[in-house]
Amino acid sequence: MKILNLAVALGIFLSLVSCINDEPLNAECDITAVTLDGNLLNREPIIGNNKVTLIVKNDVSLLEPLAPKFTLTPGATITPPSGTPLNFLFPQTYTVTSEDGEWSKTYTVEVQKNNTINLDYGFENVHQISAMGGSYDEFYEVGSNGLVSLVWSSANSAFALSFQASTPNTYPTYQGDNGVKGNCVVLTTRSTGKWGANLNKPIAAGNLFIGTFDGKNAVSNPLGATHFGTPFYNEPSAFSGYYKYTPGETYCETDANGNFVPVSGKTDMFNLYLVMYEVTESMQWLDGTNVLSKDNPNIIGTAEIPDRHASDEWVSFNVPFICREGKSIDHFKLKSGAYNMAVVMSSSQDGDYFCGAIGSTLMVDELLITCALDDK
Repeated sequence: MKILNLAVALGIFLSLVSCINDEPLNAECDITAVTLDGNLLNREPIIGNNKVTLIVKNDVSLLEPLAPKFTLTPGATITPPSGTPLNFLFPQTYTVTSEDGEWSKTYTVEVQKNNTINLDYGFENVHQISAMGGSYDEFYEVGSNGLVSLVWSSANSAFALSFQASTPNTYPTYQGDNGVKGNCVVLTTRSTGKWGANLNKPIAAGNLFIGTFDGKNAVSNPLGATHFGTPFYNEPSAFSGYYKYTPGETYCETDANGNFVPVSGKTDMFNLYLVMYEVTESMQWLDGTNVLSKDNPNIIGTAEIPDRHASDEWVSFNVPFICREGKSIDHFKLKSGAYNMAVVMSSSQDGDYFCGAIGSTLMVDELLITCALDDK
């Protein structure tokens, strides 16, 4: 009996050892955090899917090498190594490799001071991003120096998990070729199929915004996955552009039992607006929970279209930037980089709560942020 018990115990031990030895290595290869020694950063680093932006204080000389230190997903490695001094007068490229060595991701890391982003957007430029079963469009802007100055964000990467798309124009956000001038952005509310229905997330509204998308939390916390805003050093006075909008046939919402049910008498509507806010230690960005909240103390002002409506012809709009009651732009804070600005658009205004109409389509082109002259 003792021999039998010993054999059983040995078998269990060997089984446990085998489980430990067979545990798969981590296949993730992401940058999760970045630091700079010496209190050089003006705010938290902006970490996107393949780009990191470090906003440094005005007195930091970019003629001197900087040595960012990276936190990576467990087991991953980075080349050049974390802490390597490099010249950031120009963007630097890093490669992160997963623990299992099978996957890698290239990041562009750039350092910014008081420069500003483009103020006009024609949606002429896209990258093709590979995803499960195909690829989707990623929009970007080019500055006067010919370099990429801004990469727009969307939730296309999360929609890829539904396996409902293969080509760019089957995703919620993609480039159209019939804009006011040249190309435009097209946003369409899509069904997420059985995958989304099982998660009580039956639709994905087409969206595009200035900021970053936290794809890792897109399923568990979709409202918190959208990080709206980028540093802005100008005083906006107006927001203008063109749109077309066709609402989907049937507006639906998710009921208490998780069913996507029609709502009688309700028609879908889009969102398209500009918001400017102050960045503080407790609020580094706005997200889907607070981006237009009336009681959000960090919001300085917005530019919103008062008469949004459906139209199969291009509708021009030009709306003023209006500071909220009791708020104004502090020009010392403006120049020191304390403010963020975001442009946000969606084919279903309640799409972040998974309410809307499948097929609702918003087209947007030739956006322009008009700013006051810098005479203060």
